[in-house]
Amino acid sequence: MHPTFVLVPGSNTGGRCFSALQRELALLGHRSLGVDLPGRGTAGFSMAYHTQDLAAFAEEASPMAAVTHADVTAHVIDLVRRAREHGPVVLVGHSRGGLALTSVANAVPELVQRLVYVSAWCCVDSTVAGYSAEPALQSTALAEAAAVLVADPQRLGALRMNWRTGDPAHLAALRRAMVHESTTDAELLAFLAIMDPDESLDGGTDRADAGTWGTVPRTYVRFPEDTSMPIALQDRFIEEADALTPANPFDVHSLPGGHIDPLLHPRPLAEILARTVTPR
Repeated sequence: MHPTFVLVPGSNTGGRCFSALQRELALLGHRSLGVDLPGRGTAGFSMAYHTQDLAAFAEEASPMAAVTHADVTAHVIDLVRRAREHGPVVLVGHSRGGLALTSVANAVPELVQRLVYVSAWCCVDSTVAGYSAEPALQSTALAEAAAVLVADPQRLGALRMNWRTGDPAHLAALRRAMVHESTTDAELLAFLAIMDPDESLDGGTDRADAGTWGTVPRTYVRFPEDTSMPIALQDRFIEEADALTPANPFDVHSLPGGHIDPLLHPRPLAEILARTVTPR
């Protein structure tokens, strides 16, 4: 039976961020599903955001304030279970999407043929909060990009970002955080246009469980030039995971570019994914 690639997006994005990757997978003969997580696609989109009335936008309530990591996990498990009725499932997560991969594989490892982390979070020895507190693992570029933050996250109960900013300094910070210098401004702006303003604050506290998650074959696609997910952090995830289950190590690949470049130019990533289900 043919596998289905279930694609879990990162922060502030929905299944639409995978449209180019899904095209390449289809051209290689593979079916895929781009996941829209709970609250995505509508939360934060309003007339105030559309007209860039930032004062009003900062005061609007966010539906994402009620979305938990448990909600995200349950949603992905449901989709995986439904896709599994038609054949094996390869669960792929980009960036924050890796948090869902770990939680799903902890809960229902029997439903997943392979996990693929794409410059993604893979918490093993610590949690998101723990890794983020280590100075050597922090992203300066990502901190600069936080300039597009619109409201106080703790007051709003969610992260709210103004991706439609016209401020040259803000756009320059987003460029440093998200793409390589070879990516055009038009490509970056097109991606920002499909990003969701709001994101849940709850990333969960789940860590990889050797007895469940650790039984699923896994791949890590590392981005050495990524300034949002520093390569030191990506390699830390790989090292800790391999130490947890040395008999089932990561199959590791590397791709050039910034944090979203392989989504903008996805053929190499699609070829790596295709090889995970092709007998060698």
